[in-house]
Amino acid sequence: QVQLVESGGGSVQAGGSLRLSCAASDYDRSRYCMAWFRQAPGEERKGVATISEGGVDRYADSVKGRFTISQDNAKNTLYLQMNSLKPEDTAMYYCALEPGVDCYLGFRMQFPYWGQGTQVTVSS
Repeated sequence: QVQLVESGGGSVQAGGSLRLSCAASDYDRSRYCMAWFRQAPGEERKGVATISEGGVDRYADSVKGRFTISQDNAKNTLYLQMNSLKPEDTAMYYCALEPGVDCYLGFRMQFPYWGQGTQVTVSS
């Protein structure tokens, strides 16, 4: 059973930084797509970044140059380093996984597995 557990959220002031983690277990590591999404109150869930098992990463325009997605294969952990945070980055952040494929559809991948989310709040 695939499990994803996020951590690292919190409250910061604008301009600050946070690093989110997503511990993943029990999935085929030979080929996969992992991603971070976020959902603000009253809004649709939106993609933030994706990364394939080969390390190819992509970002939403709103976070390019500020956020970095990475992975530690030895620890089976996905990260999202968030710098220069803005109030509009406030949201619940979720990690997601689709095993067996690369990230060819980006945020439109099926992502059958999701974590429970971690809250990020940025104050002005």
